[in-house]
Amino acid sequence: MSELSSQWNGKAGEAKVPRKRESRWRLVWRNIDTYLLLVPGLFLLLLFKFTPMYGVVIAFQDYNIFDGISGSRWVGLEQFRKLMQSAEFMQVFTNTLLISVYKIVLLFPIPILIALLLNEVRFTAFKRTVQTIIYMPHFLSWVIISGLFMAILSPSDGLVNSVIQWLGGESVKFFMDNRVFRSIVVFTAGWKEVGWNAIIFIAALASIEQEQYEAASIDGASRLRQMWHISLPGMLPTIVLMLILRLGMVLDAGTEQILTMYNPTVYASGDVIGTFVYRTGLGKMDYSFSTAVGLFNSVVGFILIFSGNWLSKKLLNRGIW
Repeated sequence: MSELSSQWNGKAGEAKVPRKRESRWRLVWRNIDTYLLLVPGLFLLLLFKFTPMYGVVIAFQDYNIFDGISGSRWVGLEQFRKLMQSAEFMQVFTNTLLISVYKIVLLFPIPILIALLLNEVRFTAFKRTVQTIIYMPHFLSWVIISGLFMAILSPSDGLVNSVIQWLGGESVKFFMDNRVFRSIVVFTAGWKEVGWNAIIFIAALASIEQEQYEAASIDGASRLRQMWHISLPGMLPTIVLMLILRLGMVLDAGTEQILTMYNPTVYASGDVIGTFVYRTGLGKMDYSFSTAVGLFNSVVGFILIFSGNWLSKKLLNRGIW
């Protein structure tokens, strides 16, 4: 009897598996139109993100543009040894880290503060006006912004230098001085993107239930207390998410921005990995070395995202996955 019951249970267990699979396929078929909408996006992702990864093999070759990938000589890790021994790359790596750290430490908290302050504004017209004004620079290209600030900071007839000279000081060549160039990069990045980045945190505040503020107000909590105990905790998941994503882009210090601003006189303080790859790959036509630099950049970014997510889950019990 026990043998019959065990055989019956075994058959019943085997019969359950196809039913689950069948139900999953029925679910897919029932929502086939939704899955079909994914196809163009997945195709573009495969075409423009995964297919070009084949070119990573150039980093392990002495690539010749005429021989192509298949005909170029393999050199193994030679390009990476060259990378680690390059004094120029070490300077570029240091510049990249410093500019990125400055942007995170100085610029990352500002959109959070803007979102908190705008959330307290009750005059809707004023609130919308401020939002529109601080969002607008995001829609300007770096070429326009660079030209604008070069005119304002011009050593000959720029507004800032005119004021400095009027006060009895000497004219400063902002875009040719290694002591101030990083500050210009950080300031212009903040001027352009801080208002736009605040949108995400404003949206996070909008998702907080208003009953919490009403209950806190009844209990006698001031607006500052409500910001500290309700608004900030409500924004915390979004803050953690944005910080982890920002850590993954530490080695992307703003290539497009710096390309439009820098010149050979400020390479010592402003040359970053992205601009170095551009100058080496296209300027010197050293494709293998520039690919090795780009691969190094991607691997470090990948490690930083995973490390930031692990640390966030360890300390705050929150993460991207």
